Amino acid sequence: MIEIIVKNSKLITLPRIDDGIDGSISAAENFNHIPFAVKRVYYIYNLINQKAIRGKHAHKKLEQALFCINGACEIGLDDGTLHQEITLDTPNTGIYLGVELWHTMKNFSNNCILLVLASDVYKKDDYIRDYDEFKKYIDLRRRRRVRGGNGNQ
Repeated sequence: MIEIIVKNSKLITLPRIDDGIDGSISAAENFNHIPFAVKRVYYIYNLINQKAIRGKHAHKKLEQALFCINGACEIGLDDGTLHQEITLDTPNTGIYLGVELWHTMKNFSNNCILLVLASDVYKKDDYIRDYDEFKKYIDLRRRRRVRGGNGNQ
């Protein structure tokens, strides 16, 4: 199993029930498998340009869970210090993306369907879309935590 080393992220494995010739089923429940209440669901598919790089942003408050429910893709995670690339290619294994985590999605197979569960509705102001701005934001947040006596980073 892959170990995620980047802060504010972890693997999520949903239960899988195999029903023989009738296929398999996996379900995700709020606060059980998904560590937040799901308020928005969307999916990315029909990627004609398999060299596309999606994401390229971070969120200040939004949490997400990503599952590649068909095909495969690569998720890039960056917490401002560490960077990691993870391939999603199993429908019941996903990645939790916490706050303040720069992420990219790329290397999509031609049949890829990437399902995203989000903790809130779309809010333009929650996005950090420039990497240098993201780094400054993370550094400022870390300094505030240290000054506030909370050494958790």
